[in-house]
Amino acid sequence: MSDSKTYAPPSEFSSRAHVKSTEEYRALYERAKTNPEAFWGDLAATELTWFRPFLKTLDWDPPSAKWFPGGKINACYNCVDRHLRTERRTKPAIIWEGEPGDSRVLTYEDLYKLINRFATILMRLKSKTGERAVIYMPMIPELAIAVLTCARMGITHSVVFGGFSSEALKTRIQDLGASLVITADGGWRRGKEVRLKDAVDKALEECPSVRTVMVYKRTGSDVNMMTGRDYWWHEHEENLDSTPALKAIAESGEVQHLDPEHPLFVLYTSGTTGKPKGILHTTAGYLLQTAITMKWVFDLREDDIFWCTADIGWVTGHSYIVYGPLTAGATVVMYEGAPDYPAYDRFWQIVEKYRVTIFYTSPTAIRALVRQGDKWPNAHDLSSLRLLGSVGEPINPAAWDWYYRVIGKERCPIVDTWWQTETGAIMIAPMPGAMPLKPGSATLPLPGTIVDIVDTNGNVLGNNQEGFLVIREPWPSMARNVWGDPKRFQEQYWSRFPNSYFTGDAARRDDDGYYWILGRIDDVMNVSGHRLSTMEIESSLVHHPAVAEAAVVAKPHEITGQAVCAFVTLKQGDWNVEALGQELRQWVGREIGPFARPEEIRFTDALPKTRSGKIMRRLLRELVTSHGVTGDITTLEDMSVIQRLASQHQSDED
Repeated sequence: MSDSKTYAPPSEFSSRAHVKSTEEYRALYERAKTNPEAFWGDLAATELTWFRPFLKTLDWDPPSAKWFPGGKINACYNCVDRHLRTERRTKPAIIWEGEPGDSRVLTYEDLYKLINRFATILMRLKSKTGERAVIYMPMIPELAIAVLTCARMGITHSVVFGGFSSEALKTRIQDLGASLVITADGGWRRGKEVRLKDAVDKALEECPSVRTVMVYKRTGSDVNMMTGRDYWWHEHEENLDSTPALKAIAESGEVQHLDPEHPLFVLYTSGTTGKPKGILHTTAGYLLQTAITMKWVFDLREDDIFWCTADIGWVTGHSYIVYGPLTAGATVVMYEGAPDYPAYDRFWQIVEKYRVTIFYTSPTAIRALVRQGDKWPNAHDLSSLRLLGSVGEPINPAAWDWYYRVIGKERCPIVDTWWQTETGAIMIAPMPGAMPLKPGSATLPLPGTIVDIVDTNGNVLGNNQEGFLVIREPWPSMARNVWGDPKRFQEQYWSRFPNSYFTGDAARRDDDGYYWILGRIDDVMNVSGHRLSTMEIESSLVHHPAVAEAAVVAKPHEITGQAVCAFVTLKQGDWNVEALGQELRQWVGREIGPFARPEEIRFTDALPKTRSGKIMRRLLRELVTSHGVTGDITTLEDMSVIQRLASQHQSDED
């Protein structure tokens, strides 16, 4: 539908880019494909700082990968310490904006000192290398400090998003066998306090492995503190300053020399079963690929102000707020609150205030902001922006067009990035100075990413055929395991197609070699023999001027096998929904074909989303097929949304 329209990179952008042309990209890609071990080995030697050089690039026994064996390294040292020997010492590392409007700026030197102080506090409480910590905090600088301190000490961390319930927190602590929890009294979200310590207390009623709870005072509200287990962060800071021996330890900057495969973090993703998966990432390979994609995809320059709007509780925040940008020596913006609070221009206010140059957000956020109209961004000076990014799910061409015109003023390339929690870093995305863009396409795989599209039998498909996206060769930032469940890792990711990583995503490749991600395989329908992508139908619906968001699922049909059911939210306006429903059905029929016309359109004020902003189509699918919701719903942001939809569905059935 959108394959023909392309947007060439501005010549001024290309002239200064790390990769300046399609020819440069292809040469880089071929070098990586021809000799991947030499390619990644050279990058690891030049982009990272090692305490001891690695002996070889890769030991590969599918699906077991060991990258850069023999070396010694530390992620925190690469993110912070090594920059102190350069002019970056006094460069802002983190610019932080709190939801109430408070703000802080931490230089690389500030970050170094705060991390070493916190490491000294944790050592005094007998936390040590090899243990596991769960971090459950608001989006404040101390969250990044806690993450990097764990990395410095060799403590494997697992960040749990601060919006999760005590039950979700409990299952993650238990699965990980964590001995340490780092939290805060609370955080701010849309003007209300999210009481984090209360949730920790509830979770720990059934978590005997936890020995220590460190609590940062953010909101100042009263919380329960258990003697011998719970400690105030600020009280230990004060004690450190009054104890010369501890202060000397903090100033020494002790850092652990770790194996390249040392477990850096475990990040839990929800599944269709009740038990979330703990995706394990290790140190050196993950660090390398997140850092190099900062240059390849975001074309990072020394003076950039980089803002990824994700929460550190998700992989996007791990890779593109903490590890990737800081390893590359960038200045990153962190924001505590929501994009629409206290008003719909909060994002644009922050872009203007800090002169953000690179802005990376989700299609969900973009569509929500489209819904409110152009007046909010147009009220702010966004001229500092030079590059825009999209992450989390395929972006509808209509949302892409708005992002390009209204936010980027038709001068900022958009990097539409495909990757997963399991891949660790971006895998398919434009190199913005090198290649023309197509709205809705993630464009081409990055160097070192070898992908194919295959059918159910594993046969490679040609151009313009929809199939399963697989990755053929190992890559440094790949997940190493599912924590405590190697069988699940093997079965879910490596058994469907021999020696290939099964992404679970559907995709097609056009005649220019560009990749179009169609969403999860579950999001491909078969209507009267026509294979239809929910993404394509959703894009068509969102292209209609009345529609803000759409989620499409398949419902059983006795004649066609499956039928299209669309859930739609509307832009502000006085709409006749009955007439609009008929109009939208005809609209999809004209844009795609009569076979794609939704049998049913349900209007709703909101769609069920995860706390990271992804639409939970699985729940909608269950709603129209089994009339109930099962499986893991811990990632659901607002339970009332699905309850209202279920009630509406029941009324329609009656």
